[in-house]
Amino acid sequence: MSEEVNEAVIRAYKEGVLTTTSLMVTGAAFEQAVRLARENPGLGVGLHLVTVVGQSALPKADIGSLVDEDRNFSNAPTAAGLKYFFSPQARRDLRKELAAQFEKFQATGLKLSHIDGHLHLHVHPVIFNAALELGEKYGCRRMRVPEEELRLAMGFDPANKTQKRVHAALFGGLARWMKRKLKARGFTFPERVYGNLQSGRMNERYFLYALDHLTAGTNEIYFHPALYRNNRLTDEQRQSALEFEALISASVRKRINELGIKLTNYIEIEAGR
Repeated sequence: MSEEVNEAVIRAYKEGVLTTTSLMVTGAAFEQAVRLARENPGLGVGLHLVTVVGQSALPKADIGSLVDEDRNFSNAPTAAGLKYFFSPQARRDLRKELAAQFEKFQATGLKLSHIDGHLHLHVHPVIFNAALELGEKYGCRRMRVPEEELRLAMGFDPANKTQKRVHAALFGGLARWMKRKLKARGFTFPERVYGNLQSGRMNERYFLYALDHLTAGTNEIYFHPALYRNNRLTDEQRQSALEFEALISASVRKRINELGIKLTNYIEIEAGR
C-alpha cells in the first residue's frame, strides 16, 4: 500500500512476531514490497485482492464497468458488492481483473502464501468463486476465512454491540459457506481469524487478551501496521503505529512463549507442521 506500511511489515517480521503479509499488486509501493519480500524469503506473502477502495491492474478500456479513467475502484463497498452480484458485465470484468492480479503476483516470482481480500471483499460470492478457481490454477489452495468469535470481542470491549453483532452474523454466515466450499476443493485455512471486530482499535492489550482466549487449533490475528516519520500524525497513522508496537512487543512475545503457542504461516498449516 505504501512505503510506510512496507517498512513496518519488514521490521515486525524481523523484530517481532509477524509471520505473514499480503501484497497489493496495484499498490503505490508494489515494487519496493516485492524487493523487500525477496530479501526476506521466510516471510509468507499472500495476494490481497483489490476490488474496492484501490486501483485495478487492468485499464478502464478492459474493465469499464468497474473503474474510472484513473483505474480507481468504487469507494463504496456495499454499492460495489451489489453491482458485482447483479450485473453480468461487472461479473465478467471482475473475473478478468482478478486473473490479472494473480498474473501480476506470479510475475514477481514470489511463492503465493494464501489469498485474501481488501476489506475482506473476497467473501463476496462472485469474488470468492473466481478466487477459488484462480487459486487452483496458480497452485495456491490456501485462503483466509474471516470468522472470529463475537464472545471474545464483546468480552474485551462491549462497545458498539449492534455493529459487532451485525458484522459477526454477516461474516459468520459467509464464512461457513466458504469453509464448506474450500474443504470440498482441498483448500487450507486457519480455523479462526481475529481483527475484523476490533478493526481500527488493535493494540498490545487486545493482542494479549486474544492470546489468552484462543479456542481453535489454528488462529490468525491480523494487524495494519505502518511507520511514519512526521511529527503531526493523524488518528489513523497513530493507530497504525500502535499496531506495529503490538507486533514487536516483548510482552506479547513472552506471553506466546508462556502459552506454548507456535508461530506459523499458511504454508506450514497446509503441510501439517
